This record gives sequence, C-alpha cells and structure tokens, in this order.
Amino acid sequence: MPRFAPESEGRPGDVKATSEVEIDDTAVLLGLTGARGDRLRALERELGIECGLRGNTVFLRGGAEPVALAERFLSEAAALLRQGVQLATDDVARAVHLLRTEPQLRLRDVFDQAVPLGSGRKPIAPKGLAQKKYVESIRTHDMTFGIGPAGTGKTKLGFLPGDLAEKVNPYLRPLYDALDDMMDIDRAQGMIARGQIEVAPLAFMRGRTLNDSFVVLDEAQNTTSEQMRMFLTRLGYNSRAVVTGDVTQVDLPEGRTSGLAEARELGEGGERERQRERGKS
Repeated sequence: MPRFAPESEGRPGDVKATSEVEIDDTAVLLGLTGARGDRLRALERELGIECGLRGNTVFLRGGAEPVALAERFLSEAAALLRQGVQLATDDVARAVHLLRTEPQLRLRDVFDQAVPLGSGRKPIAPKGLAQKKYVESIRTHDMTFGIGPAGTGKTKLGFLPGDLAEKVNPYLRPLYDALDDMMDIDRAQGMIARGQIEVAPLAFMRGRTLNDSFVVLDEAQNTTSEQMRMFLTRLGYNSRAVVTGDVTQVDLPEGRTSGLAEARELGEGGERERQRERGKS
C-alpha cells in the first residue's frame, strides 16, 4: 500500500488539497482499505487522487472536489461498516458514482437495502437510486412491474431442438446463473429437487394457485394479453410477484399485443385517474 506524508512534508504545489481521515476502529479501517489496500487503490482510480495510509489515518491528495468526495465516501462507508454492512472492492466505484451523481443521497440509503445471502457470499444490493426504489417497491407491494432495457432472450423456444427440458434450459440459463451467484450449487440443486425453487415456462402456470410464494415473471414483454391475465390471477395467499421485461424488445407475432405493454398502459391510466380524483378533493 503506498504511503506518503501530509503535504507539508511532501512537495507543495503538486496538489490542490489534502485531507486526513482518522479511523479509530481497526476492523473498520481494514474494511475501508481492503486487506492489500485494494479499496484505496479503487478510490484513487475512480477519483484521480492519491490515497495513502499511515497508522490509522488515511491521507488524501488531489483536486479539491475529488478529495472532498473521497473524504465523504470514507466517512459514510465507515458508518456503514460500523453498522455491520460489508463493502466489497467493486462497491467503491459504485458508491463514489452514487455520491457524485446523486449528492443528496447517502450511502446508507442504498447499501442498507442489501439482501444478505450467507455462506460468505456478497449481499445483493441496489446499484443506484432507481434500483433502490425498485427494491423498496418489491418489499412493500404484492406486485411490482420492472420495465426497462436489458439483455433479452430473442430465440423462440419452438425453434430449439430436443425435448422440453432441452428447449427450456438454454433460455433460462441466466436464472440458473443467478441462483449459482446467490447460493452454493448443491444447495440450489437440492432446493430445486425438493420443489422449493421452481423454474418453468409460463404455460406451466395455467390452472395453478401459488400460495406462500415469491414469483418472478421474466421476459414478460413476450407474453400475450391472455397470458399476462392468466399469470396475474395465479397469485394466492401470502405471495408476491415481480414482473420484468423490456417493451422495446417484443418478439410476438405481428398483430399481437404485448401483455406487459398493456399492463403498463392500464397502470398509467389508473394512476392518472387517481391523480384527477385527488385534485378534485
């Protein structure tokens, strides 16, 4: 880890500003710097400044604005670490970006939303203000629609060779990859075998009632109106659903309306009506 003296002991004029951040908790200091100083190096790269460590003090040198931003990052990140919220090296750039683009935001507003996974795995956390609102909506509503651009599966299942399992598995590979990221593969496979986790085509939902479940409908832009209505009526007691998709990537036959686009229009129409009613009262 590079070390340097404060500006008065170095070369005045080389930098515009210096700052010293003292961390009195060794565990918090290690969480901020990383075992090999990798998090301070990430802070240097992101802000174009110099970061050094001497004892329990982090020294910052560089432009006035980036040094001030680095000081704020260290202060807020230290507060998170004291609360037990862990930060990884790749969180540094994301956190600095948030503080730079959303100055009214505090890191705890986003990183406190992290979902712990256990087994030594990194928690899942929102990557920005929009994702923070998304997570909050999922936690407080029975049904949440997440509509926006993303990578989508364009190949139609009917054109894939083999039986149903062979057709479905390549299309659903991203979901299995997400499971592998969140838990040990043996545990994930065990939960799938016991039916605690089920990954299935939408057609398999017909006629079922899903109680005590958390359901994700992915690539929903390719549902028809009838399929969307069918899915929305599958939820039973104590269940929540998240519907995701990109309405600019619809792969339905010409003349068929996307169930996701229709649901969005209905939702926006209902919101406009509620606003008009509030205006009358």
